[in-house]
Amino acid sequence: MRAEARITFMKTNSPSYIKIFKSGELNRRIDSAYKILENCHLCPRACEVNRTKGELGFCQSGLNPIVASYNIHNGEEPPISGENGSGTIFFAHCTMRCLFCQNYPISQLGTGKEVTPEELADMYLWLQDRKAHNINFVTSTHFIPQILASLKIAIEKGFKLPLVHNSSGYESVETLKLLEDIIDIYLPDAKYFSEEMAKKYSNAVNYVKYNQEALKEMFRQVGNLECDENGIAISGLIIRHLVLPENISETEKVLQFIANNISQDVYISLMSQYFPANKAVDICPVNRKITKKEYQFAVKAFKKAGLRNGWMQPVD
Repeated sequence: MRAEARITFMKTNSPSYIKIFKSGELNRRIDSAYKILENCHLCPRACEVNRTKGELGFCQSGLNPIVASYNIHNGEEPPISGENGSGTIFFAHCTMRCLFCQNYPISQLGTGKEVTPEELADMYLWLQDRKAHNINFVTSTHFIPQILASLKIAIEKGFKLPLVHNSSGYESVETLKLLEDIIDIYLPDAKYFSEEMAKKYSNAVNYVKYNQEALKEMFRQVGNLECDENGIAISGLIIRHLVLPENISETEKVLQFIANNISQDVYISLMSQYFPANKAVDICPVNRKITKKEYQFAVKAFKKAGLRNGWMQPVD
């Protein structure tokens, strides 16, 4: 995030999107985003369907967002969850098709309820009333226009929490630019270093190319993690990397790219919780959990890359 915007938040307890709203810029962003829906290229797949008329592309999503659940969540990284929890909203469908997705009933089967932007705005306010530290949009790339529209409605009703964009990292820079000075905290995955593995296990063409461009753009917008006096995230980038069996994700190369091209001070969440779900239960080698040795290799790769900040996890 811009240093000026961080100072503004700390002095006024007001996210930068309030300024965007007051200037009228938010209206322009909403119009631009909905225009994209007419020939949808929100994500790198660029299906070019007219979602405003109900046409469906890869993400199987039309005009209105589909929400699987919304509630206070305490399982995110410490600066996101804090003591009160993160106001997490899980959106249905996804721009990827990970064979091992642990949320596949939501991401691939589309479990959820269609809502209007007005109803979505009410969810933000409900979570704010319950003292959530932020609103955490999980897998929401394909619903960016509707989120922007709902944000305007929520602001008019007194909404002022920081916003977290929690994504697979398979993003279009054009779409991310619509979120500048609106999203406070980016929480993307950096899943792979090999395009072949990304295609094989996540059906994501050119994932690495788009992911690396997206990480650079996110960092340009928000910079390194900034927290308040209580350790709660105000702004910044946190990158998640899930360690996969037999180093399918090429962890050392992913982390070295981040250190060389993003920042050695960026926060990394090095995740050990992989387990075989969905179609992975029948596919070797992703049909097993990772070993302690595999995770220890990832930790060594983190240190070798010269990265300074992050969270490590135990391996069962």
